[in-house]
Amino acid sequence: MSSVQPATGQVPPRSRARRVVRTALVLGGVTLLTAVTWAGYRLWNGAPYPEVDPHVVGMRLREEAQRVHEDLALPGSAAEEPYQVDTGACYYRGLRGFAHIDRSRRDVYYFDLDTRTTGVPQAVARTGEERVRSRLSQQGWKLVSENITSMGFRFENPDTGDTVDVGWYEPTGTLAVSVFSQCGKVPAGFAG
Repeated sequence: MSSVQPATGQVPPRSRARRVVRTALVLGGVTLLTAVTWAGYRLWNGAPYPEVDPHVVGMRLREEAQRVHEDLALPGSAAEEPYQVDTGACYYRGLRGFAHIDRSRRDVYYFDLDTRTTGVPQAVARTGEERVRSRLSQQGWKLVSENITSMGFRFENPDTGDTVDVGWYEPTGTLAVSVFSQCGKVPAGFAG
């Protein structure tokens, strides 16, 4: 049996099929290589931190701290003004974290605002805390934990990841409020 080539200059069907298979194999190989490279990068670095504007985060935390202190309605000055927002260290994610144990990233921070009021009677603290709980729940914040102290709780905002901790410490009658953000990547040049 002999193979007869068409005289019209067309490529035989077998050759076309081989080209299609080769092209599919090359594309599949490139796709596989890309996927493996991406997976390796992600495994090494972990999930990326979201980019944040430190001024926006600071303002958001100050406003929430102000609302919490209004809810607490403590007699006298509830907290010193203005609220001071501090930064905290965030660490490498993924397997890279093992290569950089105890070495924080210089481009990623969390933001934190803490206030303390001493000499608050338990009944006043409990009533104020209930107002804070009620408002946060109504605004869609989720209760994360209770009894951080002998009388306290933690709520998280599902949209921003911001957290509000309120706790009352019996020995000193201290009512502590912490409002903090999750870790976020800050713009170049930010000095935390």
